[in-house]
Amino acid sequence: MTARSRVLIVEDSSATRDYYRAYLTERGFQISEAYNGLEALEKLAARSYDAAIVDINMPKMDGYQFIRELRGGEQKYKMPIAVVSSENKPSDQQLAYQAGANAYLVKPVRPEQLEALIRLFGVKPEGARR
Repeated sequence: MTARSRVLIVEDSSATRDYYRAYLTERGFQISEAYNGLEALEKLAARSYDAAIVDINMPKMDGYQFIRELRGGEQKYKMPIAVVSSENKPSDQQLAYQAGANAYLVKPVRPEQLEALIRLFGVKPEGARR
């Protein structure tokens, strides 16, 4: 049996995290969750992830800062990052891409859209052919 691909969900809404986690776990992904960017950095210090789903508006450290930390820190994490935000102005998307995001989706996002994007990133669930 192969190891399940690990996806980190960084989102301050517990309902949204629960929704995405339930769907993606059911499809074979291993999910970890963080309430904000600082908590997500702590999780990344402890283990690696294959992809991240990141909100923008969060307390303590927003999504833009979190992505900048990932892309510019000593370890320069290369994992793909999908931003999922209620912010829908072109300038919001531009800021996310400048920070280092690989994709930007505007809420509401159906979980199957996230799964498709994660798979486009090359991250496959347990049991899937690469």
